[in-house]
Amino acid sequence: MTAPLLPGVRATRVETARLTQQVLHREDVDPRAGGDAVLLVHGNVSSALFWQQPLLALAPSWRALAVDLRGFGGTDPEPVDATRGVRDWSDDLAALVEALGVERVHLVGWSMGGGVVLQHLLDHAERVASVTLVAPVSPYGFGGTTGADGARVHPDGTGSGAGGANPDFVAALAAGVTTAEAPTSPRSIFRAFYVAPDSLPVDDRLEDVYVASMLTTRTGEDHYPGDVVATDAWPGAAPGARGVLNTLAPTVLDVSGITDLPLKPPVLWVRGDADQIVSDTSAFDLAFLGSIGAVPGWPGADAFPPQPMVGQTRAVLDRYAASGGAYREVVLPGVGHAPHVERPQEFVAALVEHLTTPPAEPAGLT
Repeated sequence: MTAPLLPGVRATRVETARLTQQVLHREDVDPRAGGDAVLLVHGNVSSALFWQQPLLALAPSWRALAVDLRGFGGTDPEPVDATRGVRDWSDDLAALVEALGVERVHLVGWSMGGGVVLQHLLDHAERVASVTLVAPVSPYGFGGTTGADGARVHPDGTGSGAGGANPDFVAALAAGVTTAEAPTSPRSIFRAFYVAPDSLPVDDRLEDVYVASMLTTRTGEDHYPGDVVATDAWPGAAPGARGVLNTLAPTVLDVSGITDLPLKPPVLWVRGDADQIVSDTSAFDLAFLGSIGAVPGWPGADAFPPQPMVGQTRAVLDRYAASGGAYREVVLPGVGHAPHVERPQEFVAALVEHLTTPPAEPAGLT
């Protein structure tokens, strides 16, 4: 496989008060220059390597930085405390911003990273200049909820967490499998679900970079996927207290409180209409899989309906706008779960427009 870094991209390790984090940036960008910055946060089973095309496309003046979250890429593999939801990562971002002397930050979060940046907005709204959500996880987590308000199907979050991971995929990650011979290999999952069928990278070397990125994922109970709690209710597993997938359980992740923030930076929501991961019919939602017969024993739509992930995000952003904020939704046709990978030029154009558009005045001000 090719070297993961594209020409023009550099990796810098930054010591912070919590852990040492790796940041990718253009060679002509000083990550420690202070001032404002655009901070790009990756999703699950990936790393900052997925952001390289946007990093190169954004002008140096934006000071774009892509961070590896703990447990991924070149950042220290500290354990993930899932009882805190995604707050370990949000606190890590705060430590990184402090260490780099960033004054105001434009947050860009992909998939799980969308939940991380919204948590960071909740924690530190005063220093967030704007938010961009790229195929974000629902504000109510991944799995185990129903309806636009994210009501839990079971109080303990059954149907979410580490129990939803495919053990063959986890084993392939741990073994560093690079081929596409098995449907559960990282390369096969990338081709089938990270991007839409017609959005595969034209250059095979780029696909190698993305697969290498996926393979930086640390596996185990403290990382991906986490620990599992057995339960009698379908589908037989509730979220545990450790590891990545358990941070997305509705028992610990609820960032819908952004609607109550007194400071509401503008939000851009970018998604593909062919996304199979974050979707109202997600191929990774056990309830939806049960509804199509892929997971046996499904108790039916009345007892355990599929999670309306996109609908939940829209409902929260609609309330965000109604309470003084503003958001814009950009839907890219024929694009899957990675708009910044599949249509990097369109994605960067939408992002730059967002970054350069003055925020609207809050309702009621003249």
